[in-house]
Amino acid sequence: MKTTGIFMIQPDPSTPSPDDTEATHPACVLVFNANDPSGAGGLSGDVTAIASVGAHALPIMTGSYARDTAEIFDHFPLEEDAVTEQARVILEDVPVQVIKVGFVGTPENLSAVAGIASDYADVPLVAYMPDLSWWNEVQIDLYLDAFHELILPQTTVLVGNHSTLWRWLLPDWGSEKNPGARDIARAAHEQGVPYTLVTGIPLPDQFIDNVLASPQSVIASEKFERFEAIFSGAGDTLCASLAALLASGTDLTEAFREALSYLDRCLDSGFRPGMGNVVPDRLFWAQPEGDEEDANEDAPDLIHGFELSPTDTKH
Repeated sequence: MKTTGIFMIQPDPSTPSPDDTEATHPACVLVFNANDPSGAGGLSGDVTAIASVGAHALPIMTGSYARDTAEIFDHFPLEEDAVTEQARVILEDVPVQVIKVGFVGTPENLSAVAGIASDYADVPLVAYMPDLSWWNEVQIDLYLDAFHELILPQTTVLVGNHSTLWRWLLPDWGSEKNPGARDIARAAHEQGVPYTLVTGIPLPDQFIDNVLASPQSVIASEKFERFEAIFSGAGDTLCASLAALLASGTDLTEAFREALSYLDRCLDSGFRPGMGNVVPDRLFWAQPEGDEEDANEDAPDLIHGFELSPTDTKH
């Protein structure tokens, strides 16, 4: 189990000090995720988001989607030995500050990731659970069961949409009132997760809430106005930027706020590269002045907030 206090990531003692090198380098985040040919999410989205907020990604490919900007058609996982070898080779060379786990495709790959994480138990792990409704029910159940058993006990921060986490962690919820973030955090904590970031909690008047919670309390929350655009890649963007901020030494509460603010700007500048959904612009800050309005002409109403819907999390 990871530390339970609101933490500040401490430098790895094996990392060279500024006196030992000519210049300090960005913090490193080991990222497990599938390749996404649309560029909306997956490894390419992780790498761009992590670099955008000032860290360095070490991407471990776990498989590849066959997808466009609208939907996922299939997924082709790598063998677990290929996943393990990628990670262990780079870990022998580069100290990492945070591990980020996205979609890895199979229970066998989850086992491989869990084995690596257990060997680096002092490294915080940020895990993202996407919506898996594009998959068949047998595969979903096997994957969720393995994630629950193998990854959650090693997770420091679990990230996911309210409805996704509710269906997964509280399948027998019987109250007429929807579960809150603390209810979901308590369920995650039963497997050892100290913190849960729940996104897209419905509020009145077209607002949504995003809450960082522990089993004991709501640590922080940020309310945004809902907009109508459908995105691909928002969840990976949020999780990757949070992992990068933590790796760079930002405390958890501030990293939560900064990651949400970063995602909001990415979505506000979102663009539609094909005929499907809008993609977050993770490099919005690099656009020349005056081009942002042109880039958003075909993505109206991308203001103030976001909702990680099932359509969004197909990435």
